[in-house]
Amino acid sequence: MFCRKCKKAGMASGETVFVTECMCVTAGLLESSMRLKPHEAQSYRKKALWVSWISIVVTLILAVAAFTVSFMRHSASAFGFAFDATLDVLSSVIVLWRYSNAAAVHSAHREYIACVVLGIVFVLSSLCILGKAIHDLATRVPPEVDDFLFSVSIVSGLTCAVLAVAKFMLGRVLTSRALITDGFNSLVGAIMGFSILISAEVFKHHTDVWFLDGTIGVLIGLIILAYGVKLLKDMVPRVRQTRNYERFE
Repeated sequence: MFCRKCKKAGMASGETVFVTECMCVTAGLLESSMRLKPHEAQSYRKKALWVSWISIVVTLILAVAAFTVSFMRHSASAFGFAFDATLDVLSSVIVLWRYSNAAAVHSAHREYIACVVLGIVFVLSSLCILGKAIHDLATRVPPEVDDFLFSVSIVSGLTCAVLAVAKFMLGRVLTSRALITDGFNSLVGAIMGFSILISAEVFKHHTDVWFLDGTIGVLIGLIILAYGVKLLKDMVPRVRQTRNYERFE
């Protein structure tokens, strides 16, 4: 990956362009380019694609189930999880785009663009989650409890936890903030899945704690909002810094 400016400068000084281009290669690539051999990088890239596809299919099913629970049982946590599951689908699609190009597995610019898009999606989704949770708290809407709610909670919690671990491991190896962010989203999904179970069980025995479900929804919304803002703050400048880099064919 080379900078257009450096290639232009190379016309005047061959020695200078060598040094400058080396600096550009370092700046335009992720740390994984120095850690992994080419065949190792491609192997992990394919694993990231597989995990992303599995995540899309599974979380899409969970999102539909959770939205159903949310509207039928008036659960802010279920709505929050459903929205987070939808966010997980979108973030996995972004990761698919990130690793769809085998030649750009170490591309810093592509990585940063993916992170910026993820940050925007996080912020927008958090606002929807917060709006729903605050509305339920303001109107004192208690969650209804049944076996279907428990089933969705357990399945979603366990599934998202497994996906989160896989994404964190791959993100660490590939030094990918996008994959780690996707893993964080799956982790939030796992927490929200179990929170539905906890809030429903508490309400079942203590009806005066009707606000627990909505409160958890607010907390999750704030966490996602903070993460999204932090991601944008970190990545927008990096996108600008690396926008002059391109693959040297």
